[in-house]
Amino acid sequence: MVDTHAHLSVCEPGDAELVAAAHAVGVSRILTVGMDEKSNREAIEAAEAHEHVRASVGRHPNSATGFDDAAAHGIAELARSSRVAAVGETGLDYFRDNAPREDQRRAFESQVEIAREVGKPVVIHMRDSVEDTFDVLRSRADGVTVILHCFTATPNHVGEVAERGWYCSFAGNLTYPKAEGLREAACLVPDELLLVETDSPFLAPQPHRGQPNQPAHVVATAEALAELRGLDYTELESLVGQNAERVLGW
Repeated sequence: MVDTHAHLSVCEPGDAELVAAAHAVGVSRILTVGMDEKSNREAIEAAEAHEHVRASVGRHPNSATGFDDAAAHGIAELARSSRVAAVGETGLDYFRDNAPREDQRRAFESQVEIAREVGKPVVIHMRDSVEDTFDVLRSRADGVTVILHCFTATPNHVGEVAERGWYCSFAGNLTYPKAEGLREAACLVPDELLLVETDSPFLAPQPHRGQPNQPAHVVATAEALAELRGLDYTELESLVGQNAERVLGW
């Protein structure tokens, strides 16, 4: 299995122990995602230290205050590294609003263009912002590979997502008892656009809820997703692995 979105730098214990624990349960690859300048460099360091880890670099919408050309240049330079598989996470977050919306949008649009420039996918965060996020992607992301991290759009959005070829990555909230709409959406996503993640240390799946999340726990989410879609776990594992290889260059 592949964990297509984790934040190793804010997880406990250390990277080596997290990678080993994941490997022990069959998680062979991890994408560790930066959220600002410090965590971007930490993500690259983790990817350089561990063969089966790759990095994504970007500016999270909650850290987008004051985003400017210098910030964009810094991300673009890091994104050219061979250990970096994607740009982001970026997008819009209207739940916390820790950064002005105009700064979030400026950072989002800039990172879509960086992804285009370096020829790598862009990892999208959207919280309480689906319509505005989709509007930016419709206008800016033509020709850019898009990964909708921690997919939270409604089943009604899946048709457009499929038509545009955006990848949908499902996290531990898929397993929560009240997530019926999310599970319905997860059944509708085409096989070739399906990914699984932890978003660790956040969103631990139901069997581990209340504990810090880690890449090894992606197995629990994948098991739930396989059951929802009427697949054996090994079938889903193969499917997600092929998709991750195609989109992230693994």
